[in-house]
Amino acid sequence: MGTIHKLGAKWEFVNPDRKGRSRFRNLSAPPSAHVFYGLPAAARLKRESPPKYGQPVVSVQFYSTILLNGRGCMMAKRLTRQKELEASIDSVRDSYSGPEEINNLESAALPNKRAVIDAFSHLKPVIYMGFYSTRSLDRDNLRHTIAENLYPSYEILVEQISRAVTYEEQMRDAPKRGPEWSEKVVLGLFRELPNLRRILNGDVLAAFDGDPAAKSVEEVVFSYPALQAITAYRIAHLLYLAEVPMIPRIITEHAHSETGIDIHPGAEIGERFFIDHGTGVVIGETCVIGNHVKLYQGVTLGALSLPRTERANLERQRKRHPTIEDQVTIYSGVTILGGDTVIGKGSIIGGNVWLVKSVPPGSKISYDPGNNIPNNN
Repeated sequence: MGTIHKLGAKWEFVNPDRKGRSRFRNLSAPPSAHVFYGLPAAARLKRESPPKYGQPVVSVQFYSTILLNGRGCMMAKRLTRQKELEASIDSVRDSYSGPEEINNLESAALPNKRAVIDAFSHLKPVIYMGFYSTRSLDRDNLRHTIAENLYPSYEILVEQISRAVTYEEQMRDAPKRGPEWSEKVVLGLFRELPNLRRILNGDVLAAFDGDPAAKSVEEVVFSYPALQAITAYRIAHLLYLAEVPMIPRIITEHAHSETGIDIHPGAEIGERFFIDHGTGVVIGETCVIGNHVKLYQGVTLGALSLPRTERANLERQRKRHPTIEDQVTIYSGVTILGGDTVIGKGSIIGGNVWLVKSVPPGSKISYDPGNNIPNNN
């Protein structure tokens, strides 16, 4: 820690708390007022007396923060171009008066993305408890450990779903849902967790059976990004089916950012689903995938492009993405587009194929670079 002297007081920087908030203490103040939050960098204070505990600091003259030797020591260096900084702040504020859609200040009532991710992070250990627990587990303490995760997840999800629903009702004229609707949805999700664990266990086994490089089931759970993306999808899909706005997409897009695998929560995916490697896989909203399907990296199961016209908006409500029947294998770099495209049961689609038409069951499709068309072998 370091110290800063100003206005006759001695202010000491204290290492950030567990939430990452900067903490300062006035060493000349009474003990009850020692530590307070809200100051991101050292500042000359307008107050003559120290703020109360937890009260944000109001600053009138800013200083930059310098870390020395990586130890968190602080020195104050006065900024010399404060007027330009203030002008920049004013110009950003004024930009919110324009017609751009992102200027909607009502979005402050939207769900908090980090809170939703936190709730999802509590659900994953419940599904794979033996892989996430930091303590020894047995049948006696298992229930307590599950409760430690489900209670915070419940509270967070109820609040964030309520925010999303309220926003949709106020801004999108969505139908009214009762005050207890969010709790019913979360409880419904939790009731499905045992069956969800069974389905995800099948996905784990599909990865272990389908990848010769997998040395154990434990290795799949610990290290395979596809399983992380599929876990997020299966949780989000249940919320999507319950018509929860925004929250399902936040969960799957978080997994997308972590794994490079983009699965829309609206897709319908059967059991024992495996994505090998996974980077660059895209699965669209109305895609239907059967059981025992295996995809490789770079596969796109997408829609043909539609502009945002009135007619196109009607088309968006129809099935726009392909159907992949049971026991299909799709190798890397394949693009399959269109809601009428069906890949028949047991087919194998070779790498780099582009398909916008259906193929019958048992097909083996490969790319012929000479004719620039796929061949059915």
